Amino acid sequence: MMRVFRVVVGVVCAMGATVGAQLQTDVPPVVAGAKPVTVEHIKVHSAAIEGNLEGESADRDVFVFLPPSYAKDKHRRYPVVYALHGYSIGAEQWSHEIHVPQTIEGAFAQSTKEMIVVLPDSKTIYGGSMYSSSVTTGDFERFVARDLVAYVDAHYRTIADRRARGLAGHSMGGYGTLRIGMKDPDVFGSLYVMSPCCMSARTGAARPNAANAPNIEDVVKEMKSPADGAKEPFGIGVQLASAAAWSPDPKNPPLYFDLPVKDGVVQPEIVAKWAANAPLVFVDQYVGNLEQYRAIAMDVGDQDALRFDATKFHELMDNYGIKNSFEIYHGTHTSAVADRFQNHVLPFFSENLCFSDQCR
Repeated sequence: MMRVFRVVVGVVCAMGATVGAQLQTDVPPVVAGAKPVTVEHIKVHSAAIEGNLEGESADRDVFVFLPPSYAKDKHRRYPVVYALHGYSIGAEQWSHEIHVPQTIEGAFAQSTKEMIVVLPDSKTIYGGSMYSSSVTTGDFERFVARDLVAYVDAHYRTIADRRARGLAGHSMGGYGTLRIGMKDPDVFGSLYVMSPCCMSARTGAARPNAANAPNIEDVVKEMKSPADGAKEPFGIGVQLASAAAWSPDPKNPPLYFDLPVKDGVVQPEIVAKWAANAPLVFVDQYVGNLEQYRAIAMDVGDQDALRFDATKFHELMDNYGIKNSFEIYHGTHTSAVADRFQNHVLPFFSENLCFSDQCR
């Protein structure tokens, strides 16, 4: 039974071991002369999330940051960057982690071209959707790539062209950037992947963080509804979120998912489902899609355990001849994310997105 539990924990421990305190990030200095951006907090209804078995709301919080010139230049259209948050936080907490709007204003003040920045909320009752498609949680892939993009294009002065859309994200959001990016090159033109989690399938090498860590099966047996999972500790929550996203089961109420272990026995089909959602496993199917991007960048801290899988993914892209850049910078999983957003992510999109109505 202990061997089985290690299989389950091992699939997610690479994220759990590094996320910890999501909001402990260094704040870049305020840039002199930076002009204010306009912040709009809106709700976007997603047909893709309607009717999910977990009861997640189809009306999602979204933060939209409009550049300084947006209100004055009524005929100007702008490219859009969609930035995805990590596990255990939502869009509002993500905005504090990357210190927006300050970092957006700072980037614009340092020659980054003006663009619209959108932060959608994909937090679920278990802490995160994994940006996946599931009848249990809802289709968060389609929410981001279709429903959200369609709403933003319809309500703001965007350049409605894939070459004028960028997708970025950190941790679970980095995973989401790769997952959605590989499947939707017709929607986005450039990708920036920050410290991506969940890249490889784990098969038993990891151990629980504590000797008395709860058994996921015991926890699930005590749960009467998904709401009971909201109070569980980080490590358990990640497993619940992963099961809801990657092994949904509409015939298994009240939680509507299956675990990779049942009555102390490994369930090979469920383990295989989880493994099939690891980018290092499924990337070979999407090489042609990755080749369509104008630019792909990835970075990770030198004190972040996720750097090993990120390096593997970079090397794999190099092996296929996919144009990409990769940097290991000095920092932990979260320490430099605000600086990276201001001084690397937004300038990257400034260089690689289309800023003209006639994109070429």
